[in-house]
Amino acid sequence: MINLYTETNFCHEFELKFINWIKKCINDKEFTFDEINYIFVDDIYLHKMNMEYLQHDTYTDIITFDYSVGKTLSADIYISVDRIQENSEKYKTDFYNELARVMIHGILHLMKFKDKSDVEKIEMRRQEDLCLHQLKL
Repeated sequence: MINLYTETNFCHEFELKFINWIKKCINDKEFTFDEINYIFVDDIYLHKMNMEYLQHDTYTDIITFDYSVGKTLSADIYISVDRIQENSEKYKTDFYNELARVMIHGILHLMKFKDKSDVEKIEMRRQEDLCLHQLKL
């Protein structure tokens, strides 16, 4: 099951469309899923989590808690709506396009795609783009 929750006043306009799209991306890469929870929060909430769990004193757009076993994905994925809004303006893209990129980014991390090195970042972006191509907003 894929669930979308909010700890802020954010309302996801395309909830069912995004859930079906994420399911398809997971299945296309030959993974399954148990429970994936997206929790939409504000900057303050996610910054506090970043400090507490990762000891990072920075704002971030996403923190993923991975409970996956093998090729069965399970996670709590926290996303800052404030960061999504700011990044959509910074990169001159639509809010929901930026949101989709961050949502699938979390899923790709669960599939063990990394983004620390330049080579890994290029592959992560390629995988994001492959998935995003399937989402028609």
